[in-house]
Amino acid sequence: MSEWDRWFGWRRKWPFFKEIEDLFREMEEMIEREFRELSERTPRDLIREKVLSDGSKVREFGPFVYGYSIKIGPDGRPEIREFGNIKPGVSFGRPRVNIMEEREPLTDVITTDGEVKVIAELPGVEKKDIKLHCTEDTLTISVDVPQRKYYKKVELPVKVEPKKAKASYKNGVLEVTLKKKEEPEGEPIKL
Repeated sequence: MSEWDRWFGWRRKWPFFKEIEDLFREMEEMIEREFRELSERTPRDLIREKVLSDGSKVREFGPFVYGYSIKIGPDGRPEIREFGNIKPGVSFGRPRVNIMEEREPLTDVITTDGEVKVIAELPGVEKKDIKLHCTEDTLTISVDVPQRKYYKKVELPVKVEPKKAKASYKNGVLEVTLKKKEEPEGEPIKL
C-alpha cells in the first residue's frame, strides 16, 4: 500500500475527500508527464550518467541556469535582461521551457559620449576560448569548450567602428570597448 493510499484510505467514505484525492492524482500525473517531456527535450550534453558506490546508476541533468537583471535605462524605464540556458516559451498555447546547450551570459551595455562598453560574465573559461565577432550594429560573444558553452548576440544601441574595438578578460568578466561611429556632418543648405 502506497503512502498516498494510506493517507487517503480512511477518507474514501466521504465524497469531498474523494474529489481532493482525484485532484491530487491528476496533478501528480501532470507533473510526471511534464518532467518526462522535459527530459526528452534536454540536450544530450546536459545529461550525465553516474554510477553510485552500490553499483546503481542515476542520471544527472544540468547545469540549468536562468536569471535576469533589471536596471533603469536613460529614459527612466526599466530594462530587463535575461540570461542562462533556459528560456520560457509557448507551444500550442501551453507554456513551455526551452533548454539550450549554450548558456546566455549576463551582459550589460553602457553608452558614454564616445564609446559603448559591453560587459559579460563568462565564468569558468579561458581567454583563448572566447570568440568575438563585431559589426556596426551587433557584438556576438561565443565560447564552445567541453566544460562550458556560452552564446550571446548583443544589439548595440548605436553604430560602432568594429576595427577599433578593444577587449579585456579578467576573473571571468569580459569587457569590450567599442568606439562610436562618427556620423558625417551634413552639408549646409543654401537658400
